[in-house]
Amino acid sequence: MNNSGARNPQTKKMKAEQNSKSAIRELTKAEEQVMQILWDLEKGMAGQVLEKFDDPKPAYNTVSTIIRILEQKGFVGHKAYGRTHEYFPLVSKKDYTSMYFRNFVSNYFGNSYHSLVSFFAKDKSLSLKELEQIQQTIDKEIMKHKKLK
Repeated sequence: MNNSGARNPQTKKMKAEQNSKSAIRELTKAEEQVMQILWDLEKGMAGQVLEKFDDPKPAYNTVSTIIRILEQKGFVGHKAYGRTHEYFPLVSKKDYTSMYFRNFVSNYFGNSYHSLVSFFAKDKSLSLKELEQIQQTIDKEIMKHKKLK
C-alpha cells in the first residue's frame, strides 16, 4: 500500500474522508480554541495543548475529549506512540477560515460581499485610515483582476 503524503493508513483514510465531504463543519467555541492551539503548535500531545490554555485551564479530560471529537469530525489526526498520541491538524487554518467566512457572508449578508463591504464602510467605529487601507486593498485586487483579463 502506498502511503505517500500520509504517515499511516488511518491518517490517509481520514484525509480522504475529509476531502470527500462537501463542506467543512463549523466548530464549537471550545473546539475552535483547541484547533487554534494545534494550528500554532502544528503537532502536540494533549498535555501540550492544555499547557497553552490561559488560566483557569480546563481539565485534562476535557481537552482530551475535545481532541477526540475533532478527530471524529475529521479536523485532527494522530500518530500513536504506544498509549500516547501526538495530534496534528488535518484541516489548515486557512481552509477553515475561508469556509467560516463564506458561511458568515452567506448567513449575515445574503451571500453578498457588496453588503459586507457596505456594512463596514458605514460602521462608525472604523477610522479614516482603516477605510483608506481597505480601499487600497480593493484597488490592488481590481488591478490584479484587470491584468488577468
